Amino acid sequence: MFNILTHKRIILGVTGGIAAYKAATLCSRLVQAGAKVDVVMTEAAQRFISPLTFQALTHRHVYLDMFDIPGGENIPHITLADQADLLIIAPATANTLAKLANGLADNLLTAIALATPAPILAAPAMETDMWKHPATQANVSKLEAWGVTLTGPAKGRLASGAIGQGRMVEPEKIVETARILLAETGDLADRNLVVTAGGTREAIDPVRFISNHSTGKMGYAIAHAARDRGANVTLITTASLPSPVGVKRIKVDSAQQMRDAVLKAIKLTDVLIMAAAVADFRPVTVAEQKIKKKTDSNIGMSIDLVRTPDILADVAMYKNHTPQKNRPRVTVGFAAESENLLDNAEGKLKRKKLDMIVANDISATDAGFGVDSNRVTLLFADGTKEALPLMSKHSVAEIILDKTVALLRET
Repeated sequence: MFNILTHKRIILGVTGGIAAYKAATLCSRLVQAGAKVDVVMTEAAQRFISPLTFQALTHRHVYLDMFDIPGGENIPHITLADQADLLIIAPATANTLAKLANGLADNLLTAIALATPAPILAAPAMETDMWKHPATQANVSKLEAWGVTLTGPAKGRLASGAIGQGRMVEPEKIVETARILLAETGDLADRNLVVTAGGTREAIDPVRFISNHSTGKMGYAIAHAARDRGANVTLITTASLPSPVGVKRIKVDSAQQMRDAVLKAIKLTDVLIMAAAVADFRPVTVAEQKIKKKTDSNIGMSIDLVRTPDILADVAMYKNHTPQKNRPRVTVGFAAESENLLDNAEGKLKRKKLDMIVANDISATDAGFGVDSNRVTLLFADGTKEALPLMSKHSVAEIILDKTVALLRET
């Protein structure tokens, strides 16, 4: 299964700040994701955290000194620099940022930074006044102009006890940013993808709506996986799940809002993946005020409904009227069914002129809405079908994207 971090050679540079303790968590996250991590510590960093911590996490030698050359190895700052896929400096102190911006190489870490052709990701951490100082800001601007990526610093409680900007961002965000940098050569690099997620909400009055059980997890998994393959991802969603770093998120509520957002976004889109569960009906009218219960408890309430826009049908019509642009080049739909799964999915595939449809049985308790796993069947316009076993939604997302990449190559 595709994982952008698997077998990647990452140098983790740790400098002398209290946030060095977070570097241990970052190191663990990278190793668990399958990366080979070589840790380089400055002398100051060793005053905050022991090299033994990183050796235990990576099961690899920890590099401490320019002239400390393990037996059988070549010069570390050249060998490590050449082998690296990515250099992460976390925390990056004001002192280290200044050295990098001025081309100094007075320790192993800064020497590697000068020698490596790999992208560099720095996570600054310092007191607020140090971060805001003109010298630091000038150094940051220079590094960014050279192509160094900085993430943070965040606002929050600092080592001094003050509240302000200067905290190192959390390890999870650094890992997500690392994925984006490594994905620049992925099989969807420079492709534009639109993904929809969640169940639409069709208002009855200011407090009530018609919706479904979709949580948006499948769509978010696809957006996350597509970003890791280098795609420029636009996520049009009704769900309030945390947005993947680097993904453009457009929040909508109703089917009409989603339809408008999709038709606007697909003008420059290579792939549309409609993972959202769009409501088929909406109330004819929406009450301006909350509808009150009748005093007679036996009196009920009826709501007149009308069809919502058929987004995929509108996308097909759009493509028919703009053949010279052929956007999106690949369209993928979802079919959530409770009966006659394959027949219903195949009908939708043909009616909506899709390249692929993902069919799942919503009556299953271990797959579909509200859980982290899914069991789907993929149906293609050429008539082929592929049934997948129960797996995580992230794994399903990767397979969907594998098939999408193949479809793009055919267009």
